[in-house]
Amino acid sequence: MMRVLEFLVAVLIVAIVGVVVGVAMPSSGHVERQQVIGKDMRQVYDVLSNFRRFPDYSVLRTYDAKVQYSLSGKAYGPGAELSWSSSDSKVGNGKLAIASAEPSFDKVDGTAKTATIVWSIDNGWRGDDKHFTLALERQGNRGQLTQVTWSYDVSYGFNLVSRYSNLYIHGDPDSFIQFSLNNLQTAMATVPNIDYGKLIPYIEQTKPTPLLVVPTTIERKGGLDALDQATAKAEGEIRTAAKKLGVNVVGPRIVFTTNYGDQNYDFDVALPIDATSLTVNGQSQELAAAQAPKLDEANPAAAGSAPAAAGSAPAEASTAAAPAADAKLAPGDHDRFGRLVIDSNVRGVLAFGGPALKASWSGTAAGVPQTRDMLKAYAQTHGYKFDEVVNRLYDILAKPEEKKGDEVTSYARFDVYLPLAGDVPAQTPEQEAGIKPPSLEEAPASSSSAPAPAGSAAAPAGGE
Repeated sequence: MMRVLEFLVAVLIVAIVGVVVGVAMPSSGHVERQQVIGKDMRQVYDVLSNFRRFPDYSVLRTYDAKVQYSLSGKAYGPGAELSWSSSDSKVGNGKLAIASAEPSFDKVDGTAKTATIVWSIDNGWRGDDKHFTLALERQGNRGQLTQVTWSYDVSYGFNLVSRYSNLYIHGDPDSFIQFSLNNLQTAMATVPNIDYGKLIPYIEQTKPTPLLVVPTTIERKGGLDALDQATAKAEGEIRTAAKKLGVNVVGPRIVFTTNYGDQNYDFDVALPIDATSLTVNGQSQELAAAQAPKLDEANPAAAGSAPAAAGSAPAEASTAAAPAADAKLAPGDHDRFGRLVIDSNVRGVLAFGGPALKASWSGTAAGVPQTRDMLKAYAQTHGYKFDEVVNRLYDILAKPEEKKGDEVTSYARFDVYLPLAGDVPAQTPEQEAGIKPPSLEEAPASSSSAPAPAGSAAAPAGGE
């Protein structure tokens, strides 16, 4: 009996000590880690202000490769939500929601020195009011670095069991932050280092459009003159073919970028027409979207290229050294990409259809490549999926250059498109906020003001 009494007393003492220690422990917890990322603060802000890139840098997939994610709420900024579920107890189920983001995305420009994003957390960790705070600070001599301070805060209140969990705050919460920060730096390394702060992109739903296309190649050292000459020559071939086909050209010229290399620029010049059914070599045929090229047994190296976009071809198909198999095709045949052969150079194809990220550039064609790079960087930070091998970027000449004598009175206007794939939101943040892109009537940018990649030399004068 005495031993039982001693045991009960010991248990009571331990309980009392436990209560006293629990009361003495802090009623809240805090842990933080820092990382300097070699990207502009706007890019880092955009990645952390939506959850579309979260699976790419979160540590959760390291714990469980089969973890399932689900997006809900807004696509970007406060109100965006992400849920995850896993059979692995270390990952479990949980939910993140962007509670606040200060300043707003359109204020995170070169003059903004700091920004703060708060994520609320609902998962198996003990405590209440759990949230991550991601504090961004612009650093570096030119402000091209961003220090990210990722902290976790939790309130335990008077729940003694939860207070004891503070002893383990350097376990799961701390490792979640540290590993995710490291992964974030890796994910950001794939984003082009270009400033897109002045870009006003919209998501546009494009419609299937019949096109006549001519693959073209120029040497970049030829500059804008070579680009203009090649484009004009291709347009002439298309208009001649359209006249023979008895169809009308119904829109401005389009350029699909196939390969913007160091030495050569491979591209397809296209014009939209008013017919999806063409009579070639006495046969009526319906235009169809381009396909992935089939293996050419006679020339597997040439045929083994990546799939072509609608209305475009891989670099190999755009050069003068076209595969021998294509050279033997007759009008009415289909080339390796499923495009209808009109003559030796002109092809018919059904292009577009689906969402695309669109931005405009006013100036010379020298500014179009940088606009393409800005669109790609913007899409990556906002988590919009694209495949420029399968669906090429393209630009449409929305307004030609105007001259009075030798003096340019109005620069050309180019609408640049990046086709998107997968689950795409209906609008960009700029669209949702009602920020309007510049109109055709606004003053154009000078030819010397083409956007340049952040921290890089100016764009070459070699045209598009």
